[in-house]
Amino acid sequence: MTSPRSVQLELISHGETEPELREKCGIVGLWGSSEPARAAYSALIALQHRGQESAGIAVANGRVHQRHAGMGLVAHALPADAIEQLDAHAQTDPGGVGGAVGHNRYSTTGASVEANIQPFLGHFRGGPVAIGHNGNLVNAHELRTTLQRAGQAFHTSSDTEVILQLLAHHSGDDANLDPLATALSELQGAFSLVILLKDRVEAARDPWGWRPLVLGEMDDGCPVVVSETVALDVLGARFMRQIEPGELVTLTAEGVTSRRFAPPATPLAHCIFEHVYFASPASRLFGQTVQTVRERLGERLATEAAVNADVVIPMPDSGRSAATGFARASGIPYCEAIIPNRYVGRTFIKPTNEERTAAVRLKLNIIGDLVKGKRCIVVDDSVVRGTTTRAKMDQLRAAGAREIHLRISSPPIRHPCFFGIDFADTSQLIATGRTNDQIRDHLGVDSLHYLSLNGLCKAVACPDLPSENYCTACFSGDYPIDVPNGVGKESLARC
Repeated sequence: MTSPRSVQLELISHGETEPELREKCGIVGLWGSSEPARAAYSALIALQHRGQESAGIAVANGRVHQRHAGMGLVAHALPADAIEQLDAHAQTDPGGVGGAVGHNRYSTTGASVEANIQPFLGHFRGGPVAIGHNGNLVNAHELRTTLQRAGQAFHTSSDTEVILQLLAHHSGDDANLDPLATALSELQGAFSLVILLKDRVEAARDPWGWRPLVLGEMDDGCPVVVSETVALDVLGARFMRQIEPGELVTLTAEGVTSRRFAPPATPLAHCIFEHVYFASPASRLFGQTVQTVRERLGERLATEAAVNADVVIPMPDSGRSAATGFARASGIPYCEAIIPNRYVGRTFIKPTNEERTAAVRLKLNIIGDLVKGKRCIVVDDSVVRGTTTRAKMDQLRAAGAREIHLRISSPPIRHPCFFGIDFADTSQLIATGRTNDQIRDHLGVDSLHYLSLNGLCKAVACPDLPSENYCTACFSGDYPIDVPNGVGKESLARC
């Protein structure tokens, strides 16, 4: 029997599902709009780069919640008639306005099933609730075990449900005047959250600040929180500020209020890979414009790894910003010689090496006239497995490139991430257990150089945010907080 302090989730169930993986996502929350679903939809479109496997929106009208979600890109998962129905539901509020939270999801392998689509929608003794979560909790298994022993019934394998059940648990204590803050104070790891209740949206960011989350105001005065500032631009909203690490912000019809559930960590642990790859170059992240930071990465890479060449070629689209900086610093002409096919999906989520390689050939076309007989510098942001990178290099060779010098605007990825990036298993990371020369030979290039960790940190650091406030664990193995013994890809998937 379900405990009165449990959340009863309204999830699409398909029986036994693949384990939930922890990944980058995009989230949005707002309150006070006459068309909250439409606004959330626009924000999710702007955040599509953060999640391309599923999307969902939940709305509130002061009494009950309604949700629509589906697999695929935002435009497919959330068709126009669904958005109209959600807004019609929100407008049944006596004031004609309501709130919404939205989420889009991204994973590299598995768990691509409807049961894992957020926001999760449910009910507990405090009323209806919906939650969208970007991040990963390293103590989710411990919390789950404790709550189950206290009689809480779980319905999914997701660490996001742990947050909801913890909220329900503390809501049962009449002496607890702020159950959400109490629940959040028990979490360890990365989380940016939007939580939709019957009369408000709550938004929170973990004390380490791993995931970005910003606050803005729309033209009609409606407050909104989103993962990145690029979504504010699409909404025509004014950027107000970042949600601070350890802060809990409430959005209501009366405006915005704030309180702390924890002090900010010292040092902070902003995810440096956001600047390397995940965030939109148009966003302002952790106080800096992403495009500017990535160009600095390329400039520093050019000073660390100079080579005589004829052209600097970006690997679309992830290497374009760094290649711009590399070309500027080196004085070697920039050349768009690799053209992407925009109508082919992401290659690294293909299940086999053969399928990934075939998808690369479909996705990228080489302009032979621009590379034939040339000494080419190819700039990319990172190499994970190396399978698709090797296929790209083979295409360049076949097109007649005389030399290929691969330059990567980040250090080698050698360690797992427990805080929101679902890299391949360590055994599948090309840089683990291989020397630079071995990686070079495996990729089939004439030379290979990664940006040094010191170079990365210097390029990302700024006066307001020194490099020690960034998490570099995937490169360095230096984790900002302790990861419990036994926590790994498999155990995280099951928590």
